Amino acid sequence: MLSIVLQLCGGWVYGHFFEYAVHRWLLHGPMKKKGKLLSFHFSQHHKNARRNRFEDFDYEKPFELGNAANKELMSLFLVACFHAPFVFYLPWFFGISMVSLCSYYYHHYRAHIDPKWGKKSLPWHYDHHMGKNQDLNFGVRSDFFDKLFGTREDYSQERKARYEKLLRLRAKFYKRKNR
Repeated sequence: MLSIVLQLCGGWVYGHFFEYAVHRWLLHGPMKKKGKLLSFHFSQHHKNARRNRFEDFDYEKPFELGNAANKELMSLFLVACFHAPFVFYLPWFFGISMVSLCSYYYHHYRAHIDPKWGKKSLPWHYDHHMGKNQDLNFGVRSDFFDKLFGTREDYSQERKARYEKLLRLRAKFYKRKNR
């Protein structure tokens, strides 16, 4: 029984760490360069999200070959295949890791289909795409590992200050206009 609990807990934590590590050290590392196998992440996905205020329309057609969402799905399938041998030695670990993989895709998909939900529910991921530095805030479902490794940058206060400044300018403009 203890073995099952340890496998389940370990698999869930591993899923979050794997998500963080691949995103930070592969997708925003050597695979970021144009022409690399996984460069679509930055050249397509980040470009789409930046251009469309966090929305990535590729996620509306995830089975359309060639778009970023489809490439992400194929990459996740390969990750699942790579982890398949665990099913023989640590079946509960493997099972929860696959649930974690699906959870990752669901959250990532939902955030980019419904930007309001994404900004509210996954603010660190919103900051990853829309903040000044896109090489920070690598967690999608959680910012735990970003905080642990010092890669969490919260831009919400900065956005709030910009918004308040805009409101003050607007009020000043209307005050002058109505004199």
